[in-house]
Amino acid sequence: MEQATTMRAAVIDRLGPAADTLRVTDLPVPRPGPGEVLVRVAAAGVNAIDWATRVGRGVGIDAFPAVLGWDIAGTVAATGPGAGRFAVGDAIHGMPRFPALAGAYAEYAVAPEDELAPVPAGLAMVEAAAVPMPGITAWQTLFRHGGLTAGQRVLVAGAAGGVGHLVVQLAADAGAEVIGTASARNRDFVLSLGAKDVVAHDMVREVKNVDLAVDPMGGAEYFRMLDVVRPGGTVVTLKGEGPQHRRAADEHGVRAGFTYVHPDAPVLDRLAPLLAEGRLRPHVERVFTLDEVAGAHELGEQGHVRGRLVLDLS
Repeated sequence: MEQATTMRAAVIDRLGPAADTLRVTDLPVPRPGPGEVLVRVAAAGVNAIDWATRVGRGVGIDAFPAVLGWDIAGTVAATGPGAGRFAVGDAIHGMPRFPALAGAYAEYAVAPEDELAPVPAGLAMVEAAAVPMPGITAWQTLFRHGGLTAGQRVLVAGAAGGVGHLVVQLAADAGAEVIGTASARNRDFVLSLGAKDVVAHDMVREVKNVDLAVDPMGGAEYFRMLDVVRPGGTVVTLKGEGPQHRRAADEHGVRAGFTYVHPDAPVLDRLAPLLAEGRLRPHVERVFTLDEVAGAHELGEQGHVRGRLVLDLS
């Protein structure tokens, strides 16, 4: 089958509001280089870093027009020189190149093959695109930075969110007792993920002596969490490290961890059996077409999404 030479892609020409900056246009199909594959993108996840980048608070953009997006799921359309891990037609997913631009909001994207993993059995492409960035972040947070073991008590802030709802499931599956923070609207949802309890109001008053606290939000939330972690316990934040973070943790006798997510195909391989067996379920709140990408960003920016938003490019 002859390879397409042009593709539809959502681009931005400058930084600013979604409705003013995101547009769909035709671009040349990229060519895979050494060790790379060309992916026919079936679905692309929409993450908070996407809209943060669009307004200038995320990944730096060196040149416009720029194609946003990192989470991809699709099939291998072509392979570059020396690439042999996947064959044309293989179903793959991943979050390539982060924090460099990956161009996932397009019908085709080029990615290093060692940053991709096979789509788990039984997982639809929309679900596969919902996993990589939040799934890798959740696993690295709990096990690499949090040192989670069975029997520990874990507090997950924002437990209904894109990362949080996967953290809850992974921690519960590992044998932890999970407490989530969420709105009253999301209480039953978070309990269905495996949480033992959900706190909707003052976590400092309602929760004490957890072994591990996960902070996806940053800011004041991190410092409040220090009051609910037992001495010798751990708090892991996803929002970066400042000198005050470690100092405050030391003053509380708590260990601080910091997750800076990066492409990690081995972690996706670890998640594959959990996804195939239904022990880990990415929740997709809404699916958008490529032409609706601005709406996806606008909904995400409101901050009330349960689980994930995904673009369907199939």
